[in-house]
Amino acid sequence: MKLVTFEQQTTRRIGHVDTDTQTVFDLTRASGNDPAFATMLDLIDAGEAALGHAREMAADPALVARHSSPLAQLRLLAPLPVPRQMRDFSVFPGHIKQAPRGMRRLAAMARGDEAAAAAAKPLDAVPDIYSAQPAYYLTNRFSVIGPDTVVAWPRYSRMMDFECEFGIVIARPGRDIAVGDAGSHIFGYTIYNDFSARDTQLAEMQTMLGPTKGKSFDYGNAIGPWIVTPDELADPYKLAMEARVNGEVWGRGSSADMLFTFEDMIAHVSRDETLHAGEFFGSGTMGNGCGLELDRFLTDGDVVELEVEGLGVLRNTVRAQG
Repeated sequence: MKLVTFEQQTTRRIGHVDTDTQTVFDLTRASGNDPAFATMLDLIDAGEAALGHAREMAADPALVARHSSPLAQLRLLAPLPVPRQMRDFSVFPGHIKQAPRGMRRLAAMARGDEAAAAAAKPLDAVPDIYSAQPAYYLTNRFSVIGPDTVVAWPRYSRMMDFECEFGIVIARPGRDIAVGDAGSHIFGYTIYNDFSARDTQLAEMQTMLGPTKGKSFDYGNAIGPWIVTPDELADPYKLAMEARVNGEVWGRGSSADMLFTFEDMIAHVSRDETLHAGEFFGSGTMGNGCGLELDRFLTDGDVVELEVEGLGVLRNTVRAQG
């Protein structure tokens, strides 16, 4: 299924998208306002039985006809508006090697050293720590937006950037989860744009505590357009990925490049730590999946589109604040 959270006449509900007919089947109303279908978190918490019920309702032609609306008439929100936790990983070798060059170049430009900026090179190899374990940081779960939402760029930053990623939503709680069992903890997949204030990130990363205001600002985490359940993907690790700005392709990649799978991430994080249903894991940026790697940054009014095979297109416009 392709599961969405949508708004219609100020009422928020969840549904299933038929991308062939471009319609949304209202699961909340079709269920008779069953509490299990009130929000996406409620559906996740209700488990496999509720998801099975959703599939049964979506297979009933009469019910679908009665409770469907054209997608164009609805406002899609983030499919999971407030995840219980957000962790963003970094597992694409291209980005791991190229992003440090971008940061060194920004640092050199900030101090007026054009020669050093021009001489900055990517890393020759992925540092051992990135190959030894999945690296991640926690980000702001309250700053999540959905498709076609305008990103208000933070006033303290002059370097707007995007990051082309995809991610998973955790289906059920668990602790010390084995890699072989981790797949059953994946509720579904979605696209993720980790918007980044690069000049702010450059300064704060000198603390060695990880990103804060460079990542955590209102509208900074875009997720969507929907959550795709695992049964719809033949192989999540063979998906073509593409980032476009104003229709121009800035970068292409593949989920096949990932150093670790989401199952590996689940097993790693859950060691002596309980994972909760409704958490979100981001994959990290694909190689050439952000302006930092390409020496190109966003400007006021730019439209960013991230496309991941089988997961749709996540589109957002960036606007500078006055």
